[in-house]
Amino acid sequence: MKSAADVVIIGGGVNGTAIAYNLAVRGCRKVVVLERHTLASGSTGRCGAGVRMQWGTEMNCRLARDSILRFEGLNDELEYDGDIEFKQGGYLILAYHARQWEQFQKNVALQESLGIPSRLVSPAEARKMVPHLDLGGLIGATYCPKDGHINPFKTTQAYAEAAARRGVEIRKFTEAVAIGKDASGRVSRVVLANGDEIETRVLVNAGGPYSQLVGRMAGVELPVHSERHQILVTEPVAPKQGPMVLSFAHGLYCQQTPHGSFIMGLGDPHEPRGFDIGHSWSFLEDVADKVTTMMPALKEVRVVRQWAGLYNMTPDAQPILGEIPDVPGFYVAIGFSGHGFMLAPTTGVLLAEMILGQKPTMDISMLTIERFARGELIREPSVV
Repeated sequence: MKSAADVVIIGGGVNGTAIAYNLAVRGCRKVVVLERHTLASGSTGRCGAGVRMQWGTEMNCRLARDSILRFEGLNDELEYDGDIEFKQGGYLILAYHARQWEQFQKNVALQESLGIPSRLVSPAEARKMVPHLDLGGLIGATYCPKDGHINPFKTTQAYAEAAARRGVEIRKFTEAVAIGKDASGRVSRVVLANGDEIETRVLVNAGGPYSQLVGRMAGVELPVHSERHQILVTEPVAPKQGPMVLSFAHGLYCQQTPHGSFIMGLGDPHEPRGFDIGHSWSFLEDVADKVTTMMPALKEVRVVRQWAGLYNMTPDAQPILGEIPDVPGFYVAIGFSGHGFMLAPTTGVLLAEMILGQKPTMDISMLTIERFARGELIREPSVV
């Protein structure tokens, strides 16, 4: 095991492993990933695993568009023996209010300008796409055929295996408990729970919902918080739904996976901040009521289990990417506000480029932490 590394990454989710892989591909060999449990055991493995290009801010559109293009070729790029199971059935996003429909029209105009093949859809056409969709109250919808669903466990494993083949050391069941700095304030070492230390001048915080705790180890109060989001999965049934159905009005998303199960999630605007990943009867009742109102045919499908994961939220629901000015060598890829999985391929590239001093393939200067002090927040409107 390395006692010194060029880069140490805290967090063995999809973003941590994607960053490690992209560093290794670019010639950085002394890379260590620290994961206190198993790979994808945090938010990655608890997410709904949907990916979409349909966003309301240009930055998220660009990140998602490029990530989905990378997902399309990821099996080959990573030389993965398995399959990340990318199903591109599209997202059908529903509008139930006039103001929402106005926003959707702006979203589609933005997306089209960026080469995203989304379009406006009438209620009748939405019904053709999802025959069991109830049209009560529906004004219209948007649709993008490039959107879809991917297996987050296999994706993370694919990145980890590709990184390990290139010399990255991945330490599972290894917790970082402190971050040391030199006299200038730069990152100098990471202290592990067993007392060992790894000397490094570059540390990446890819800690997901626990990123604020990692920040405090470095003496930084990061402008993020975590909150619970619950999900359920049903028994597998015969294929009946191609696209993901998403309603911001209901705070609900519902998709059918390749093997037939439906996965459904529901956002709760009253969910308190914290690290609770328990699940509740009230969620089960609420999601059942809403989804069967929208799609009555699902009343007969039986629930198998439910679980919860954590969103790491920023004030504008867009991520924080880059180096923290007050602590040189301390980089963050955090605050994805529930969408870290879908943005991971491009995040991995961009963080690796920044760390190695290469020109980023995309200008993400607006996503640095300084935007909060400057008051330059652009709220992402399309979040469940």
